[in-house]
Amino acid sequence: MYLDLDRLRATPLCRDPFDFIVVDNFIRAERVPAVVADFPALGRHGSFPLELFTCGTEFAALAAELTAAPLRRAIEEKFALDLNGRPTMITLRGYSDGKDGRIHTDSETKIVTLLLYMNQTWDEAAGRLRLLRRGDDLGDYVAEVPPVAGTAVAFRRSASSFHGHLPHVGQRRSIQLNWVTDARVVRRELRRHRWSARLKALNPLG
Repeated sequence: MYLDLDRLRATPLCRDPFDFIVVDNFIRAERVPAVVADFPALGRHGSFPLELFTCGTEFAALAAELTAAPLRRAIEEKFALDLNGRPTMITLRGYSDGKDGRIHTDSETKIVTLLLYMNQTWDEAAGRLRLLRRGDDLGDYVAEVPPVAGTAVAFRRSASSFHGHLPHVGQRRSIQLNWVTDARVVRRELRRHRWSARLKALNPLG
């Protein structure tokens, strides 16, 4: 097992200003070094569907647990939701370009977002995820989460699920798992990312 579901279940749900949890050491400590070392080499800024990569053994095993029924049931119980039959989508980020982190709520097609960080250490103030009380002030936050390997943040998407971070340039690795409304969302995102990847390959400096 890679994920500590008991730790997730024991973490209290915060409801103000929206439903969220922060789970330290969600990846079991003995598994973290191998999973971090196995993170796919993305090579550039952007968000990329997991399906675009051939993963190593460790990372593939972690991804399998993220999309398996035990985690779904734990999330359902925590957020009092029925996610049975809802598709999942995993995207990866490896770098920030200074423009990431602008305040947003996530799209309405996303039901629950789970962010799982993959950075061995994090000492700087920039790049720490802030869960916000409002949509126009990064300084008005209820929680600030350093993106350290093994730390997870999960929240129920809503009109008030504002989050963001101070601008950071450089490596900032994360896995984003979403339960989405229907399979069309997954197909659309895959098409969009594949088209974007083709454009970037034609113009790598763009």
